[in-house]
Amino acid sequence: MPGMLEPVDAALLADRLRNGDPDAFGTLLDLYGSSMLRVARGYVSNREQAEDVVQETWIAVFKGIDRFEGRASLRTWIFSILINVAKKHGLAERRQTDTAVRVVSGGTVDPDRFRDQGDEFPGHWKESPVPFPDTPEGSLLSGELTRVAAAGLGRLPARQREVVTLRDVQGFSSEEVCRLLDISAANQRVLLHRGRAVVRQELEDYLGTSA
Repeated sequence: MPGMLEPVDAALLADRLRNGDPDAFGTLLDLYGSSMLRVARGYVSNREQAEDVVQETWIAVFKGIDRFEGRASLRTWIFSILINVAKKHGLAERRQTDTAVRVVSGGTVDPDRFRDQGDEFPGHWKESPVPFPDTPEGSLLSGELTRVAAAGLGRLPARQREVVTLRDVQGFSSEEVCRLLDISAANQRVLLHRGRAVVRQELEDYLGTSA
C-alpha cells in the first residue's frame, strides 16, 4: 500500500534520526504522516485533536529514538506510540464529555445525541469517527460507500474498530496488529472477522443486497 511501506533500511533511518538529520524526518513524514492522522482520527472526535495526537507522537519518537532497538519494525514502533497517545487523548476527551453531559442534563441538549449507559463509552457523543481515507491508497471505497462503511466502523466496539482500521484501512499485517494491540493471533482473527461482518452488512443494507 503506497505511503505505508517500511523503509529499505529502517536501522539506517533510525540512526539518521538520532543524528538529527532533517531529511530523515521528511522521509518518515512522507511514509506515515497521512496514515498516522487517519489512525488517530479513529480515537478522537475531530481532525484538530487528531493532528495534536500526531504532533505529540512525533515529539515522543524524537525523544525516544535512542531506545529503538529494532526488535519491531520502525513503522510498528512509531504506530505503537501513536496508538498510546491517541488513547490518552480519547480518554481525556471522554472525561470532558462526561462533564458536559452533567452540565446539560437539564435538557438543553437532546440525550439521543449521546451514547447510552449500555455502550462501551457511555455519555460520549455519537459522532462517528472517519478513519476511512478518501485517497486511492487507503481504500477502494469512495463517496457514499465510504460514508456508509465509516458509519459501520464507528459503531464497532473499540477493539474491533482498531483491528479493522489497522488491517483493512492502513494495511498492517496480522502480526503487526497483534504486536501493536498486544493481542493474540486468535483474538485478532475473531475481532477482524466480527468487525468486517458488521461493515459488510452496512454496505449490503445500503446497496439493497441480501447477506
